[in-house]
Amino acid sequence: MFKEFFAGIKEKYYSTKILDRYLLKQIIEMFLMGVFVFTTIIFASDTFITLIKQIAKFGIPFKVAFIMILLNLPAVIVMTIPMGVLLSTVMTLNRLSLSSEITVMRACGISLNRIAKPVFCFAIVMALFSFVINETVVPIMTQQSQKLASWALMQKNIPDGKQNFVFKETNDNGLLKRLFYVSLCDKKTLYNVTVLDNSKDGTIQVLQARQGKTSPQGWQFDKGAAYTIADDGQVLNTTLFETSTVQFGLDLSKELNKKTAKEKNFLSLAKYLATTNLEPMQRQSYTIELFDKIALPITTIVFVLIGVPLAITPPRVRYNRGFLFSILIIFAYYVVRALSISFGTAGSMNAFLAAWLPNIILTVWGVCLYYKKVYTIS
Repeated sequence: MFKEFFAGIKEKYYSTKILDRYLLKQIIEMFLMGVFVFTTIIFASDTFITLIKQIAKFGIPFKVAFIMILLNLPAVIVMTIPMGVLLSTVMTLNRLSLSSEITVMRACGISLNRIAKPVFCFAIVMALFSFVINETVVPIMTQQSQKLASWALMQKNIPDGKQNFVFKETNDNGLLKRLFYVSLCDKKTLYNVTVLDNSKDGTIQVLQARQGKTSPQGWQFDKGAAYTIADDGQVLNTTLFETSTVQFGLDLSKELNKKTAKEKNFLSLAKYLATTNLEPMQRQSYTIELFDKIALPITTIVFVLIGVPLAITPPRVRYNRGFLFSILIIFAYYVVRALSISFGTAGSMNAFLAAWLPNIILTVWGVCLYYKKVYTIS
């Protein structure tokens, strides 16, 4: 009697292990396809447009801009992991439901909770993987991308090897903004530089230096003088300098430092917020980013919680609606996410709530659907 009892337990144990492997194999295959598809879509839309803008607006070489895009790939993958998990969950379980495999499993005494167990385990592993990537790889890649962008911006107008040349910068109306004269450019170093700056109304600034070069902080000039001349020819100010760094109106802090929060992991960003004096709006934005570093990976588990009950198709439905459900859930999530972060950045919403509101809404909805599907339907 006991032998038969333990034999039954052993048989059931191995059968559930086989079931777990069967489900995970299909989920992983669909997950990889989903991550690839969603990553490609994001690259083909938002990221590719960003690439074109960088080339057109700042004159960044195509190869450099393309490398910058590749360096941002880990950040895109972190965004697409929850999408891939949701798509694989809904598509796999919906297909099993349509082919009556889930009905057979339940008839054999396997509950929906047990069927969903490997799916939740996979989601937890992917959430941890997403968090680790976002904490280790993404900050390093983002920093490298920003440094490369800074280097490209500062190097784009340096014609190495030329002598006695002039290049100019115009404003949006086509009027002269700055005029540069360089006696010699050798190994990215400018010699005998004269800069005529006409960007400020009412005055003209003239800068003369023995040599200069570019750096991520701006144009660096050595051993020179700067003059401020009024429109009537009067010299208003004269300054002699050994070393001077000038940005010439190119605000790199706005163009290159928009992703300061993404360049830091959770602990370093928390320390940065605790030790740095920031403007209220900037502090609010960084605080939202801090909470989002936890909220985004958790989205993977939330998507499974809501995806499992929606994937179990009623007997009267004879078509696979998994893909449609996945797209609608993803669309709803990112609409709510965009709105909550916008309100939070504007100061109309608490920073924690701004980052976690989409997860809270989907969790409440998912718990209700899961309870109804698992515990109230026999």
